[in-house]
Amino acid sequence: MTSGQADAELATRLQNRDSDALAIAYDRYGSIAYSVFYRITRERSAAEDLVQELFMRVWNNARYFDAAKGSLGVWILSIARNMGIDHVRSAQAKFATRLRPIEHANRADIAGKSGEPESVIDQVRTVKEAFTTLNENQKRVLELAYFEGFSQTEIAAQLQEPLGTVKSWTRSALGRLRTAVQGGAAR
Repeated sequence: MTSGQADAELATRLQNRDSDALAIAYDRYGSIAYSVFYRITRERSAAEDLVQELFMRVWNNARYFDAAKGSLGVWILSIARNMGIDHVRSAQAKFATRLRPIEHANRADIAGKSGEPESVIDQVRTVKEAFTTLNENQKRVLELAYFEGFSQTEIAAQLQEPLGTVKSWTRSALGRLRTAVQGGAAR
């Protein structure tokens, strides 16, 4: 059974309110979700709290998951990313957050514990390697967009660059990452 088939089966079980499926989803994605939260919030306690809240949301919103739109893992991590950004944007965390460049993140921060499925670890490694091929401008716009939640207009203002330039950097960076990830999936 491929990981895609396993995720599809897991999603169906979650939609049928199977509590064992929630435990499996937590085991499969809890560590990497924690890594996403920690990367965004830079607070261990906040990341731990957000992981618990994330899986409550997964449990309560499993009926909205659509396998035709993507994998279960991507859906869960998208929710995690949005929750992390919402947390940072809240008044209590607005000024306490500091971004650390991704190239300084260690494997444990990104990949989580050793219980991760190999395919997830390989995907993280592929994205991290692809990220190192980007120029500084491309890295910065992606960090501001994905880890601080800035819009392209906000990024342009922050970097004091024209909006068209920021859009170009973002588009080229995402294209390079997409090519690297698709190439990594073919291995």
